[in-house]
Amino acid sequence: MASSSSSSSSSSSSSSSSSSSSSSYLSLLFLLLIISAIISSSSSQSTLCRTACGGIPIRYPFGIDDGCGSPYYHNMLVCNSSNSTLLLRTPSGTYPVASIDYADPHLIITDPSMWTCPHAAATTTTTSASVRSAAPPFSLDTSTRFSLSSKNDFLFFGCDPDAVIVAPKPNYCDRFPDRCDSACDSAAYLCRNLPGCPDASAAAGCCGYNPKASQSTRMMLRHCRSYASVYWRTVGGGLPPYDQVPEYGVRVDFEIPVTTRCLQCRDTNRDGGGLCGFDTRTRSFLCLCQDGNATAYCADGGLSRHRASTGVIAGTAVFSIGGAVSGGYLVWHFLKRKSNKVVTCGVQSNENRIF
Repeated sequence: MASSSSSSSSSSSSSSSSSSSSSSYLSLLFLLLIISAIISSSSSQSTLCRTACGGIPIRYPFGIDDGCGSPYYHNMLVCNSSNSTLLLRTPSGTYPVASIDYADPHLIITDPSMWTCPHAAATTTTTSASVRSAAPPFSLDTSTRFSLSSKNDFLFFGCDPDAVIVAPKPNYCDRFPDRCDSACDSAAYLCRNLPGCPDASAAAGCCGYNPKASQSTRMMLRHCRSYASVYWRTVGGGLPPYDQVPEYGVRVDFEIPVTTRCLQCRDTNRDGGGLCGFDTRTRSFLCLCQDGNATAYCADGGLSRHRASTGVIAGTAVFSIGGAVSGGYLVWHFLKRKSNKVVTCGVQSNENRIF
């Protein structure tokens, strides 16, 4: 009788253990399914592009994240994560961006090696033919959609008179500038009115020259100690040109390639609108939306979804869920075998069981 009772108790304990194992398996499986769903959901959302760097707004055609903006400006603007400084990459180096204007498309960059009034010691004249600038001047890649603005005035200091014609330009140069390209004007207005320089003597050896391209600036600096770029900033409050003030910096104009697909993508009436971007492999247009990438616009009903990305995401989700189910089954099967195993050493209980 005692043996029957013991057997009944053992059977009840085994049944209880099996029930506990099944419950544990179901809980584990449910948890894995939830995790898989979260992963697949987050994977299907496009990584939106950053819209600012150091207080400077980043909008189309620019982007500081891969695949954002126009492919024409891919990797040309970078955001220094250590100090949140926006930088422009050019063949001559990397330069801080002071501002970007999208209404009148241009950006202002600063060249740390450029002459400014506090650095007047660099303007001493010389007669040596071996004059060289300490650093290469700012230059642009002519194959890009950037260009030097005509609103820049370039000043050069300490030029070699044997290599550079430094002389006041005749009056007719204003009417026929092409006839005066070879001379650097020693009577330039800005040489006598440098920004931040109340003392005109600080600009000794200064002359003004308007290069047609950044290559001309490099040629000049082979024979001059330093240079400065001054652009005219519009401040309003008067009639042109009296509504402008000179400031140090290089104005760089840029083009905004406008396409119908980009306008459709940015249309806020269509599911809130998206961000214009591109496929980094094919450079083809993509509309970056909250729930994925589209080839047209965010509210196109999913008919134009970027199929390559969607297929990868769907496959990943199915694999994740399938893996969770398979893994959960293996755990449950092991638990079941473990609970039915004959115990020969010691007593197996919920406290000392391996799983």
